[in-house]
Amino acid sequence: MLDHCKKMTIGQSLPSENAIAADLQVSRTVVRSVLDRLSQASIIQLNGREKIIKRSVRKSDFLEEPPAFLDMDELENRFFDWVLRMDVPPGTVLNVAQIAKDFHVAKHTLQEFLSSLNRYGIVQRRPRGGWRLEGFTQSFALELSELRVVLEMNAVRRLIALPAEHTVWVRLDQLEDEHRHLLSRIETDYHDFSKLDETFHFTINSVVDNRFVRDFQKIISLIFHYHFQWNKEDERVRNETAIHEHLAYINALRSGDLGRAEQAAQQHLATSTKTLVNSLKAHDRAV
Repeated sequence: MLDHCKKMTIGQSLPSENAIAADLQVSRTVVRSVLDRLSQASIIQLNGREKIIKRSVRKSDFLEEPPAFLDMDELENRFFDWVLRMDVPPGTVLNVAQIAKDFHVAKHTLQEFLSSLNRYGIVQRRPRGGWRLEGFTQSFALELSELRVVLEMNAVRRLIALPAEHTVWVRLDQLEDEHRHLLSRIETDYHDFSKLDETFHFTINSVVDNRFVRDFQKIISLIFHYHFQWNKEDERVRNETAIHEHLAYINALRSGDLGRAEQAAQQHLATSTKTLVNSLKAHDRAV
């Protein structure tokens, strides 16, 4: 309606309520509410059925667009990026109202997301309400790592048998370039490895089209990438080592030799498990 008023000059009369309702495709009740709002803002003057333009429309007359709420996947990425980048320590009490506001997400969506993390021990509900960022036990981590190995080794066997024209090989070529580029700037950008690592393992496991595998891979990825960042002592060195292991892993997959590919995968997954366990020890010392 403001856009319509902008096209008119002061002193002109707006059309009838019926005509406005038809033009805007809303009810006459809505039109009357809008006209009342315009009158209160002194944009129009109501004289009986006459609706006369009283002043020009200003930018400040327009309502702000409501923020676009994040969906669950976007919230997941935003939440863990916040934890990693801002170094949110374990034991932090989460302000649900503030996080919902900062992330532009509905409170009920955030509560649902935190509830999904609760079952894995990443967050815990506080006795008096609210949530606290937590860790999890070493035995839990080792069980998770064991499952990760089972799932990824299955993916390696599937991947190695795929034809040369399969899209996964193109994606691995791209990932190799991304790894080498990060390696060239590792001194300053080693934090960027976390996302690259997630993409790398997702690509390998993507060759297994199984909904249950996808669900497990999702939480495995979240837990590994989150807890890797707890131990900051040798993060750059660890990430550089992992990049070299990824490159060897890609090379082994390209060789078509299943034994070589399995060996490279097992070596890297063993390193990842060791890193996860060390991060938990570092967390225990900090607590």
